[in-house]
Amino acid sequence: MTPSARLSGAIDLLCAIQNAPRRPADATANTFFRERRYIGGGDRRTISNLVWDVLRGWRRLHWHLQNTKGDISPRILCAASMVLSGNSMEHVRQLFSGERYAQSPLTSREDIALKTLEGKELSQQKQPIAVRLEYPDWIESLLKETFGSKMPDEMEAMLGLPTLDLRANLLKVTREEALNALKRESLHATATQLSPWGIRLEGRQPVTAAQAFKDGLVEIQDEGSQLVVAAADAHPDQRIVDYCAGAGGKTLALAMAMNNKGHIVACDVHEKRLEGAVKRLRRAGVHNVERHLITVGDKWVKRRAKSFDRVLVDAPCSGTGTWRRNPDARLRLTPQDIEELVQKQAEILDRAASLVKPGGRMIYATCSLLTRENDEQISAFLKRNDNFVLLPADEMPELLPKILREKSSFSLTPLRNGTDGFFACVLKRKE
Repeated sequence: MTPSARLSGAIDLLCAIQNAPRRPADATANTFFRERRYIGGGDRRTISNLVWDVLRGWRRLHWHLQNTKGDISPRILCAASMVLSGNSMEHVRQLFSGERYAQSPLTSREDIALKTLEGKELSQQKQPIAVRLEYPDWIESLLKETFGSKMPDEMEAMLGLPTLDLRANLLKVTREEALNALKRESLHATATQLSPWGIRLEGRQPVTAAQAFKDGLVEIQDEGSQLVVAAADAHPDQRIVDYCAGAGGKTLALAMAMNNKGHIVACDVHEKRLEGAVKRLRRAGVHNVERHLITVGDKWVKRRAKSFDRVLVDAPCSGTGTWRRNPDARLRLTPQDIEELVQKQAEILDRAASLVKPGGRMIYATCSLLTRENDEQISAFLKRNDNFVLLPADEMPELLPKILREKSSFSLTPLRNGTDGFFACVLKRKE
């Protein structure tokens, strides 16, 4: 594709994302490219990069364009992002040539608005802090509850590009062997600092096209997510429930930790997500997993009360810890969402807790930065359930690095740990 055609593709994709405001942008993008299989891998990456640059800079771009007459369209947002990234107006005008596959020429209104941006940077100190750090105004007090005076630094780190982390599948290879397999395919990677299974790739590399991925030697999984699994301390002789399994990322890691022995039940309320796990399980060589769809009126939980050694609850949450990866989530989140999620998390915790056998453990995790969804949720649970206690620090799994074993819970952020934002807490049912 020509540069002009790529720009047109980016504008079309951004339009599609705007037309589905409650749908995650990555899901819209997957559909967009699936319907346009003629777009090659390199072109897809270029188109996606421009669109995600716009999403990451959404509030700042609108601030720069606030005096523009008329609508702030995907056309002008993409163009503004390019200008504020250092592209000249002459180059941008050439991309809007009106020729085949190119966008129509810039209107005088668009040209004037973009011309004022030349030589400027996306971030400006005079921008309101919520604009400069790309978070909704209403969430500032909740972020300050979590981070206090460090909030600006933490949110600044959230503006960075996410890492591309993999987990070596120890059912098939050691981490060193996985690193060598990636190296043979010219994929530059290093071992992660915190997860004992983690691998980090530099920049955006086509890992899913690599034979090491196709053969199930590695799985895509953020290092923070791997550490949540490490907190479960899974063993081969155990029975484990992954209560909110989704497409099975943590289920796969649990199976690996159990050496494909014992028994795992992957539960979820979404049938398509559970179906999506099948291919991943097969590729990884996992065969100790049973899938269970939770439905309204389901008696499964009641019938299996107090029968599992571990119950992992990766609860639905605000996803604020994944804003580097999913910048569009900042735009969708509302105060009402938080209220509904906190209630849902409490209900899920109470149901899942009934599955834990005496002496067993429940691991509660979110990819949220908010205290309301994390520490406060745990405190409320313990008040409702006096048969559970926080796991003593000296019983925290040795798989975790020492800095994460100082108490029964840990929080991860891009600034402090170089991972997505995660929270995990280990609870123990009294004997």
